[in-house]
Amino acid sequence: MSISDLYSSGKHKGELGHFANIVRIAKADNTITEGEQKLLDRLAKSLHINEVEYQILLKSPEKYPLNPPVSYDERIERLYHLTKMIFADGSVDKGEVGLMRKVALGLSFSIDNAEKVCDEAIHLVMNDNDLEDFTKAIKKVNKI
Repeated sequence: MSISDLYSSGKHKGELGHFANIVRIAKADNTITEGEQKLLDRLAKSLHINEVEYQILLKSPEKYPLNPPVSYDERIERLYHLTKMIFADGSVDKGEVGLMRKVALGLSFSIDNAEKVCDEAIHLVMNDNDLEDFTKAIKKVNKI
């Protein structure tokens, strides 16, 4: 097995964990809406999640660990995807926000900043900021 095979499988495990968190947010209110389903389908393709993995993740997302990326920008991008999922059904649910804050901690945002970072993330997505603007704003809020 080559080093690139090891990296790919490790990267894919991270993508599975990330997608599992997105599924958890989608299922936080016990229903996956049409908007959430569309976002899940799109993200599954971009994260290279095959159909078998997709079905398993939809049924049991809790079986997959978070596996946060090392890169700060990649962690912010994951936060962006999670926040987009919160808005995919057109409303923000208290349970979704609570889960998002837990995931933010798992993505290595500090306990002191997680709430502030999540509040800013929600504000940014609500105002249709793209990933680039989102990243800049989160870096300002999460001064490390």
